[in-house]
Formats: sequence, structure tokens, C-alpha cells
Amino acid sequence: MEGVLVRKIKKICVFCGANSGKDVAFVNAAFHLGEVLGKRKIDLVYGGGKLGLIGCVSTAVAQHERQVLGIIPSAFTINNLVGETCGKEIKVATMQERLVMMMELSDAFIALPGGFGTLEELFQMISWAQLNIHNKPIGVLNINGFFNGLLSFVDHAVKQEFITPRARKILISATTADELVDKLQAFRFEPDPALSKLKWSPSSSQKEKLDLTLRL
Repeated sequence: MEGVLVRKIKKICVFCGANSGKDVAFVNAAFHLGEVLGKRKIDLVYGGGKLGLIGCVSTAVAQHERQVLGIIPSAFTINNLVGETCGKEIKVATMQERLVMMMELSDAFIALPGGFGTLEELFQMISWAQLNIHNKPIGVLNINGFFNGLLSFVDHAVKQEFITPRARKILISATTADELVDKLQAFRFEPDPALSKLKWSPSSSQKEKLDLTLRL
């Protein structure tokens, strides 16, 4: 990474499945990602609980004595639906509130294999970056080609001129955790000139903050 301006990343938010998936490689990669974050002294923000791949990541980060913060809707804590959160826990009222808090408390985002919830979180962060709500790097850890179809679809949308080449650069991908974190650190945000003029509701601290009523 010589000659490349390195972004300082202290906290990474990880989105991934509450299931382990069919391929044991997913579990191994999730544990390895947690180990990489821990060794690089990067703290974890995640959706709470201890099931599936997210349990693997959070456990590995905690084992390396890094901070783990779970942000979880109160509904998920009833009857211990998703297991006990590893580390500190913040309960919120809605899914949207959780995602906004994840955005505000994290320096970057990584998606591992998962289902509809993981994809929703990933694309919400991408669309918010495109709208200049945040300028933080976003990447997918493409384990055993899991995201090949999704990445091909995104490239297809670029060819069909529904996604601009500039916006396409928002989504980073890599096949190993170390490579992905390196790419996140080297990411340079290129806002769309037109969308960069959008103004979002400022918070009481005068920082730009997403209005919780916003729906995309």
C-alpha cells in the first residue's frame, strides 16, 4: 500500500447471516475475519446475538480483546431469539434505528454471506453513500464466489445505465479478509456532483445526521 493514502479505521460494522450456511468455508472465513480485525486492533459493530456467521465474527473479535458492540431491536431479545450478544449491547426500537446507529458508529462496512436481511443492510449503506449521507467504505467478502452473481448483476445494471460507473466504485469486493480491509483503508470517496448538493437534517451537534423518518 506504499504511496496510497490510508484511511484510519477503528470500528467496522459487519453484516452477515444468522445461519452458518451450507459451506464450512463460510464459518472458517467468518472466524478468520474476526481474527484479522482483532489483530489489526479494529473494534466490531454488529447486529447483536450469537447465531450463525455473526456469532463466529463477534466471538473471534472478543477473543482478541477488542470491543464488540451489538445493536439489536428489542423485539429480537424476546425469548432469546438470536442468542446472547457478545460484548456490549444497545437496544433500539426499530430496524431502521439500528441501521442508522450502525452507520453513525462505524468507520466502514463489510458484508459476509447472508440472506435478505444482509442484502438489505448492504444496499441501504450503498444507497446512503450514493446520496452523500455518508462517505464510508463498503465491501463484500466474496467467500468461494458467494457474491459472484450479485457483483455480476451490479455490473449489468451499470451496462444498462441504471448505476453510474462512479456509483459502482462504492461497492468493494475481495476474496480474503486482509485484502478487503486493505481496500477499505485505501478507499477514496468520489461523490456525485449533483447528489453531493443534497442537504440532510443536521443534528444538535451541527453534524450531518440522517433523519430517522427517511425512507429510500
